[in-house]
Amino acid sequence: MEILKSERILCPCCMVEHDVKTVRMMEDNIFKDKPVEYMVEYQFCERTGDFFEEEDQLTSNFLAMKNAYREKVGLLTTKQIVEIRGKYGITQRDLSLLLGWGTKTVTRYERCQVQDPAHDTILRKLDSDPEWFLQLLMAGKDKLSEAAYQKYLKNGTALFEKDHDLYLEKAIMSQYVIIRNDPDATGNKVLSLGIVVDMIRYFANSVAVKCLYRVKLMKLLWYSDALSYKRRGYSMSGLVYRALPMGAVPVAYELILDLSRINCKEVEIGFATGYQYLPTESKEYACLTAEDKEILDTVIQCFGASSKRAIVEAMHQEDAYIKTALNDVIKYSLVSTLSIS
Repeated sequence: MEILKSERILCPCCMVEHDVKTVRMMEDNIFKDKPVEYMVEYQFCERTGDFFEEEDQLTSNFLAMKNAYREKVGLLTTKQIVEIRGKYGITQRDLSLLLGWGTKTVTRYERCQVQDPAHDTILRKLDSDPEWFLQLLMAGKDKLSEAAYQKYLKNGTALFEKDHDLYLEKAIMSQYVIIRNDPDATGNKVLSLGIVVDMIRYFANSVAVKCLYRVKLMKLLWYSDALSYKRRGYSMSGLVYRALPMGAVPVAYELILDLSRINCKEVEIGFATGYQYLPTESKEYACLTAEDKEILDTVIQCFGASSKRAIVEAMHQEDAYIKTALNDVIKYSLVSTLSIS
């Protein structure tokens, strides 16, 4: 038994005013035919040796017993349910409405009632799948106020993008496992996706970069990393590039360009689809140094206004590309003759 505090009150056990201790201890009980053990708090009268509960202790002790049962049978605890709802910043009532439950169902689960396994499964899916939450939100929009809908949409989208990026980052890094120990392929740099994203945003936000589509962007990235290696002995981002017919292309480029911080839109060009990279609201580049930006500015000065065709033709004239077999990794040691300095 642990003594938490002592307070002088009129004791209901002996009806005498004296110091009554608040104590904490482990308690055993049976709930729904399951033996459970949990921590409780009581008031303790030393004069009679009796324990008693104040109203808030009665509530918290009853909840502690139910949470011990939840843990024993593998259900979410009240704290975990509150945390799931808190991720989306959604009220108990609005979540119940979106899930098609009674308006007080989530409130009861967070206060006293043990949820059934089917509802527990739904809550777990909500916790792990922000995309599903967004689908529920779209379907139940008419049940919510516009302000609430916009708030939940913003929170759900942020969670979805975070989860989406984590998945993409793992997938990207898995493709770099084999080649990350080859300094001539990585440019003596461990891949930094933060730097890659900031490089792309720096190009997209520059008024001197015209018509930034995917092919041109790939070449701007390669020239930046190559120029960094030529000047400093290491690449800026750690990206590994392969020699493809249109020039240098980073390994896992499709995954990289799908990261949420990059602003891209699909554009119909004739019978084909183009991918245009656009400015972002933020103009901060936490991952770039002043020296990095100077290198990027040099590349922009040389190729920012160039057409896709012009920059591809320039790439085809670089020794690093000429001396690399098609589909092979372009070695950074070949950039000593790079056309820009």
